[in-house]
Amino acid sequence: MALAAGGGRVNWLEGWWAYAFIAIAGWLATDIWRWLGVIAGKQLRDDSEALNWVRAVATALVAAVIAKLILFPTGVLAQSPLWLRLSAVFLGALAFFLARQKPIAGIATAIAVLAAGLWWLGF
Repeated sequence: MALAAGGGRVNWLEGWWAYAFIAIAGWLATDIWRWLGVIAGKQLRDDSEALNWVRAVATALVAAVIAKLILFPTGVLAQSPLWLRLSAVFLGALAFFLARQKPIAGIATAIAVLAAGLWWLGF
């Protein structure tokens, strides 16, 4: 429980308006852009240059996030050695391609390699 301005306790029922404000503000800030994207996306052909550019940018962003997690991790992952993180990625990619490009195979293998390696190192 939080403390109110007068020093008394406030439960979530008394402060519900703060949660409602956060939910509505978050929805308004993001949902309008989603709807504009849907409207604009209906005008694009599947093979258009604009859509190819969007795909390239989205792929680059995902690759950058993955590279950051591998090379500059935070939290508990930062305690793991680089060779273990790289091994997990390599073996996960190998499993992905050997399983006829099924994402679950690559993800499960990478997690299993990372977990086994951390266990073996005593984490």
